[in-house]
Amino acid sequence: MRYHFIAIAGSAMHNLALALHHLGHDVSGSDDEIVEPAKTRLAKVGILPEKTGWFPEKINADIDAVILGMHARADNPELAEAIRKKIKVFSYPEFLYEHSKNKTRVVIGGSHGKTTITSMILHVLKTSGINFDFMVGAQLEGFDTMVKLSNDAKVIILEGDEYLSSPIDRRPKFHLYHAHIGLISGIAWDHINVFPSLEIYEEQFRIFAREIPDDGKLFYCLNDATVKTVCEAEDVKALKSGYTIPKHSIKNGKTVIYDDRNNEVPLQIFGEHNLMNLEGARMVCNAIGISNDEFYSAIRSFKGAARRLELLSESNQFAVFRDFAHSPSKLKATLEAVRKQFPERKLIACMELHTFSSLNENFLEEYNGTMDEAEVAVVYFNPKTIEHKKLPPITSEKIFKSFGRSDIKIMNDSIQLMNYLNSEDKQQVVYLMMSSGTFDGLDLKSFAERLSTSHQGV
Repeated sequence: MRYHFIAIAGSAMHNLALALHHLGHDVSGSDDEIVEPAKTRLAKVGILPEKTGWFPEKINADIDAVILGMHARADNPELAEAIRKKIKVFSYPEFLYEHSKNKTRVVIGGSHGKTTITSMILHVLKTSGINFDFMVGAQLEGFDTMVKLSNDAKVIILEGDEYLSSPIDRRPKFHLYHAHIGLISGIAWDHINVFPSLEIYEEQFRIFAREIPDDGKLFYCLNDATVKTVCEAEDVKALKSGYTIPKHSIKNGKTVIYDDRNNEVPLQIFGEHNLMNLEGARMVCNAIGISNDEFYSAIRSFKGAARRLELLSESNQFAVFRDFAHSPSKLKATLEAVRKQFPERKLIACMELHTFSSLNENFLEEYNGTMDEAEVAVVYFNPKTIEHKKLPPITSEKIFKSFGRSDIKIMNDSIQLMNYLNSEDKQQVVYLMMSSGTFDGLDLKSFAERLSTSHQGV
């Protein structure tokens, strides 16, 4: 088959393009901006567009289907040409469903935790030697791509994002996968540019739960009252099973859980949310044929998904973590996890306001109290990002009021941020850097290594 990708350089899109290329299909694409790692990865297999931009002449009768990415606009000239020539246009979730019609579809949804749970399941399946297809929203250790497709795998594991499917399809992605086995990890209002009220946002999860068939399975977090209400509703017909935090302890800064025989299972991850994620992953793995013994054996070596409480540098008295946390619920949960794991250390927490929701002055009040666990709290934002998203400017006074603490540090220059963090006392300290962005291109890994080097000289 021949597939053309409109907006091929997106994170999910270029991984799907690579997966189809590896499966033997003819792949082409276009984009108006191509950055790393997509640029190098597409070039390596010979499917990097020669020039950036949109070229309607690429859309010809030899193309079997077009796959449309969210980065493209509804008036994209290549899209218009595909419609004019009556070529089938898929969003990438639509395409994944088409590919997996004859497979068992496992869909992991939730406002937070879905990438981690999906990653745990993939790690366990791979370690156990199971053949499976997948799509996950982060690059994982041991996996070459974020998407794998095959003709012979009987199951596909899909991270179920609730955001829009494409510029011309405003349905949430996880509705299009039609799950046989589903999981909802948590519900906390997000994406206010698409779901302007909490009620509208919650309804997307109600639809997801209702559409799992009677002979399907739905796993859900009992610790989230909203999730519990949504999943235990009478109109949800799937077999329902709730999960919570498993028995665990913290020994010398390391977390252990206990298996069916009360044996210790040491983990490389920590935090109550991660433990709940692990329990959800275990139940999904049970549902697709993995025993508890197999699960506990495999999960010992799971290091976490990229940018999810990812350890960048560590010594006996010093650590730097990077996390994807950006919404209020994610922010609060991440700080609480780090505080509980390192109760004796000073916590220096820095978060970037980067998403549409976090930069919206009407949504900022949702962050009240979310950084209270940190001794030092820093909020970073770039005014140019606000301008790009066509939002009203945010004042320092608004940030002070929204976060509910007058001692919060507010910065909008990455060099200033690095200098400030490096000036803090590094004895018995944990740095926590949280963003869905990059702090304006800050190389956090190199920064963490420099912090560690300067710490050794203290």
